[in-house]
Amino acid sequence: MSTPDLAECVRGWSPAPVVTSGSTDAWTVGAVSGLFDLPPVAGDGEDLPPLWHWFGFLDHPRQDQLGDDGHPAQGRFMPPVPHRRRMIAGGRLEVGAPMRVGETLERHSTLRRCDVKSGRSGDMVLVTVRHEFRRDGTTIVGEEQDVVYRSQPPGQARGIALDAPDADLPAPGPEAVALTPDETLLFRFSALTYNTHRIHYDLPYVTQVEGYPGLVVHGPLLALQLLEVPRRHRPGRPVRRFDFRLRRPVFAGQHVVARPAADRSSPEGSDDGLALEAGVPGAPPSVTGTVRGS
Repeated sequence: MSTPDLAECVRGWSPAPVVTSGSTDAWTVGAVSGLFDLPPVAGDGEDLPPLWHWFGFLDHPRQDQLGDDGHPAQGRFMPPVPHRRRMIAGGRLEVGAPMRVGETLERHSTLRRCDVKSGRSGDMVLVTVRHEFRRDGTTIVGEEQDVVYRSQPPGQARGIALDAPDADLPAPGPEAVALTPDETLLFRFSALTYNTHRIHYDLPYVTQVEGYPGLVVHGPLLALQLLEVPRRHRPGRPVRRFDFRLRRPVFAGQHVVARPAADRSSPEGSDDGLALEAGVPGAPPSVTGTVRGS
């Protein structure tokens, strides 16, 4: 099967902006808190933790609108790539004022860029979508999401191996947040985000069609795990900016530790930001990020 010309596939693709609305209610906050074995972290009218709006602004396509991979076959910001495979690459968050639990906001979404890039694994399309969340017409939160799309025929192996844990590693440290996302946690996260992507729950599909060695842990879950570090251990420092990049997949059953990145973090009290990383102990980080308070 010949490799499609991705530049030609997306030439002229320019989806129009879209405006929607949503909110993250107290029941949902309690349900998300339970994923981390916590009591509800906020109630009605209280500040919503950064990025927890991911659970309140959800699309709901009909069943007959889904593609073979479980994602919608068509979508406003999904490029027209054949044999499309989707992967979250990272994102950025700007918080002017916190969202509130139960508060309904408008979300204005636009395509910021669509670039064709070449890497070791072939050509890809990098799509960046910007969301602006508005209260009474004023943007209080801005977010950009980077998504990579590849053209990959079914059954093509990805050449990714499972990272083996290292039993001799030292304790993760006092500011660490540990999580072991098993199949039930992935199922619950998919349900709370209305995510029907089969790589998170369908083992025959993810191994035989997309070529991964196991069920893939959601990239957004890893980003939220990063943000649990400052939320739990540095509550006096509000998150005004957050950027993250997903670097390696994590698979169901692997133990993941999020913590400050000692080689990249600024000293306590510095305005240069708190660098974070998370991954399987003994392996390179699967996600890195930086939190800033101004």
